[in-house]
Amino acid sequence: MKIQFSSKNMTIPDRVYSHAEQRINELEHLFRGEPEAVVVFSAEDGKHVIELTIFVGSTIFRVVEKTSDMMVSVDAAASSIRRQLRENRKKLSDNIDLNAFEEDADELIFIPEVDKFDAPAYQVVRSKHFEFGPMTVQEAILQMNLIGHAFFAFRNEERDNAFSVVYRRNDGGYGILVDKT
Repeated sequence: MKIQFSSKNMTIPDRVYSHAEQRINELEHLFRGEPEAVVVFSAEDGKHVIELTIFVGSTIFRVVEKTSDMMVSVDAAASSIRRQLRENRKKLSDNIDLNAFEEDADELIFIPEVDKFDAPAYQVVRSKHFEFGPMTVQEAILQMNLIGHAFFAFRNEERDNAFSVVYRRNDGGYGILVDKT
């Protein structure tokens, strides 16, 4: 498995990199195709944080684990990916179209620039480009849950490939926005 490591404002010992590489490579046999992993190490509120994202085809698996020890965070992240696969095994094999979309590594973030005399201006500091592939609402909800986001944009097969967005509601349910055109 191709693994890309990075860290945010901290130095990671080689033994942690080795441990993470070993634990992530143990997951490779669970995937079809050539999975790629991106691992980000950081610290937050005195906890050791690992963000593990695995790309396989057009499906993305993402977990964030925070513990008091980086090695334990690595183990927890690998276990969480295994749990996601186990819980969604049937849905993944039956419903996911592996060519549904492709993702760039960049993100879209809006940061307001505040000037005390002017109205705030919004500056796009990163962008993300997608090829929105057709999928069902259920596939979109599954993909949204796998990457751990609160919303997911897609082309809705059930509505003549209309641009749509599914989102997680505060009451625990899901909603959908569908373009009228």
